Amino acid sequence: MAISKKLDHETANQLRKIFSKLNLNSRKITVDLYNETIESEDEYTVDDILESAGILTPEEARKLEAMVHQMRESDWE
Repeated sequence: MAISKKLDHETANQLRKIFSKLNLNSRKITVDLYNETIESEDEYTVDDILESAGILTPEEARKLEAMVHQMRESDWE
């Protein structure tokens, strides 16, 4: 069972800097201290986008994925 805890703003910013140095820019990151691993997960995949947006051409899906990725990056700044 996962338990979520709220981070203070400064701690969240420090963690973002650390993860950024490791090229981890996902919004969801799981840290396993026992196994000393970090798991980064994308919230949406192309398949999720296609499923929720209806039928898209591969090019439309790539454009939509790029737009979602760009919006996520701006959330970090």
